[in-house]
Amino acid sequence: MDKKEMAELIDIDGLSSEIEVVTYLNSEDNKRQYVVYSKEEIQEETGNQVIYIAKIIPDKDIFKLEEITDDIEWLDVQHLLKSIANAQQQTS
Repeated sequence: MDKKEMAELIDIDGLSSEIEVVTYLNSEDNKRQYVVYSKEEIQEETGNQVIYIAKIIPDKDIFKLEEITDDIEWLDVQHLLKSIANAQQQTS
């Protein structure tokens, strides 16, 4: 079994929590990087694990996560996710 990559997430109030990094995504122009992560929450209605996606902003020795608020950027991220899903289907 693969070892999970864990990271510490510190929110705006300074509270720390541990997250599981699912994967990283790079924009097609390699100018933006994103992280897909989980707080190991399960959605009650479906039983599926809740995942989050955020833009990574380098800031000195740390990385900040920024919410994706731009609709066009969000469409780009969805395209990246679909590319990953399609590639995995082809290897199965």
